[in-house]
Amino acid sequence: MKKLLISLLIAFMFICTMNTVFVYATNDNQVSSDMQGEESNLLGNGLSDETKSELKDLKEKSNSELQEFIEKYGSQTYGIAAYILDKIRIYSIPLCFVGIAIGAIYQYVIGIRKLDVRDKGFGVVIAFVTILIICQILPLIFAIVVKGWRG
Repeated sequence: MKKLLISLLIAFMFICTMNTVFVYATNDNQVSSDMQGEESNLLGNGLSDETKSELKDLKEKSNSELQEFIEKYGSQTYGIAAYILDKIRIYSIPLCFVGIAIGAIYQYVIGIRKLDVRDKGFGVVIAFVTILIICQILPLIFAIVVKGWRG
């Protein structure tokens, strides 16, 4: 149970932080000349113009959102932390609802026949509700501490 919860939490954090912070859009002209064969084809020639423009738009949008957080908090470190906490807040809702649904299936559907599975389902529901509450409250606490006490 604990191993499952820890692995899901690590996977969730990994997915949330990688989604928009590290988007790199490249142009065909920017692909280095030392890349040959398949690597060059995958990075430069394999992308359509529509995909390239979507990647550029995504990069510009995430950069502008990150700059807004940096300006709002007055520091690059605090701005990046607030940006990541905001993304965690957004992506935790669907992930936790899926986890709660899985726990409810274990508790109420499978747990009717097997009592040990019923307890496992109850634990999963409690764990995901706790993660959901923490992910929703943590950005608020961060904003209060940084904006309130820091000045």
